Amino acid sequence: MTQPDASTRDRITQALRAQRIETASWAYANSGTRFKVFPQEGVPRDPYEKIADAAVVHRLTGVAPTVALHIPWDRVDDYADLARHAAELGVTLGAINANVFQDNDYKLGSVTNPDPGVRRKAIDHLLECVDIMDRTGSRDLKLWFSDGTNYPGQDDIRARQDRLANALRETYDRLGDDQRLLLEYKLFEPAFYTTDVPDWGTAYAHCLELGPKAQVVIDTGHHAPGTNIEFIVAFLLRAGKLGGFDFNSRFYADDDLMVGAADPFQLFRIMHEIVRADALTPAAGIAFMLDQCHNIEPKIPAIIRSVMNVQEATAKALLVDAGALAAAQRTGDVLGANAALMDAYHTDVRPMLAELRADLGLDPDPIAAYARSGYFETIRAERAGGQQAGWGA
Repeated sequence: MTQPDASTRDRITQALRAQRIETASWAYANSGTRFKVFPQEGVPRDPYEKIADAAVVHRLTGVAPTVALHIPWDRVDDYADLARHAAELGVTLGAINANVFQDNDYKLGSVTNPDPGVRRKAIDHLLECVDIMDRTGSRDLKLWFSDGTNYPGQDDIRARQDRLANALRETYDRLGDDQRLLLEYKLFEPAFYTTDVPDWGTAYAHCLELGPKAQVVIDTGHHAPGTNIEFIVAFLLRAGKLGGFDFNSRFYADDDLMVGAADPFQLFRIMHEIVRADALTPAAGIAFMLDQCHNIEPKIPAIIRSVMNVQEATAKALLVDAGALAAAQRTGDVLGANAALMDAYHTDVRPMLAELRADLGLDPDPIAAYARSGYFETIRAERAGGQQAGWGA
């Protein structure tokens, strides 16, 4: 495809200027596999240092102004002070993510556990997260449950759904007028026989029952091989129940690799559905977040690259000739319709994005700018002591 004309470029760059991508505090911390967590130099030791790293990503990309927190990993004594710290660095606190999967009590589940005392503990944590939202000004409470069973007969499947519904209802009723509950799903792991929220349909059904402040969040790594994720996106957009994304890539299961690394064409197809629904702007209410673990690659450059990957997929989606695509679809021109997508996908949008960054007063190459900044050398020296943050900290 030839490069777009001036009017098309202006339309695309205006949309890209308004795009917002949230980064996650835990992505800046140490992470690994089931077998080993790999420490890196310069890793943050507390939520304040995580936010400092996130602020660097935003300064270099211009589109990542919010940082998601994970409780209790990011628990602090004074959340208002943490919010002030973020504001001083040019970012704000984003979604609050609950953790009901790491305590020993949750071996048989959290909100679906057969023990009412364990269920009460889990629900109280969800309510605590809403309290934190009140203090941080966060809009979204994001819930993912590892709950499930490993063996047939281990527990009553229907009863577990009742317990889940009751926990979600109590949490939902605690939300403020401008707050939302985002329910995430996952095909499997760590439960291998049944998972209590295994797919988008289950999440959608619970959100529909709860009400308008409950929406589904799509983690792009939480699906069976071959799943048509853009269909799920389109369905939930049509139903007004798509609340957000956890962007990452997968090869086998929930690998949490950099978004766009495994299948950039899939990311483009997803963003095409978003653009087609005019759901790209923050006003549309779709939260775009990077949920990734950078186990072997440098963390901040990997997050910057991930932001750029989403920008590139978005720019290509904005390049699709909607008129030509619709005309081909109306006339049954299968190859013509497919070509309308492929022409946009094969366009090199990197020069246009570099120009956009320059117009915004940013370095056209954020990765190179980070390397020149000396930030890594600074944090490597300053964070040499203390306990690095990681899974569980």
